[in-house]
Amino acid sequence: MRIREETYWRWADAQLHSRSHDEQLSDGTSIDVQVRLSRTGATQLFIGVYARHGKAMVEEYYNNRPGETMTRAMVWGVDRARALLTGDFPMEQAPLRRQA
Repeated sequence: MRIREETYWRWADAQLHSRSHDEQLSDGTSIDVQVRLSRTGATQLFIGVYARHGKAMVEEYYNNRPGETMTRAMVWGVDRARALLTGDFPMEQAPLRRQA
């Protein structure tokens, strides 16, 4: 079970339809990437990386991905989550809060 942090709850909006990608890795860590269109038509993205026991390692969201479709934003988000886990983008450099 994932333990959601404040970043997720600020992003969450049950009234907006979203698409998601969940992935469980062999070591038990998991990624959760969600994309949606805002009420104004902006593509929005959430990325969550979680430890084996569900604790959030990284949660971030992007309020607007200008020029990106939901599909393109999803691909970027999955790639970013995987890069965070493999060390291609160190977690200490990852923004932990909303990005505009």
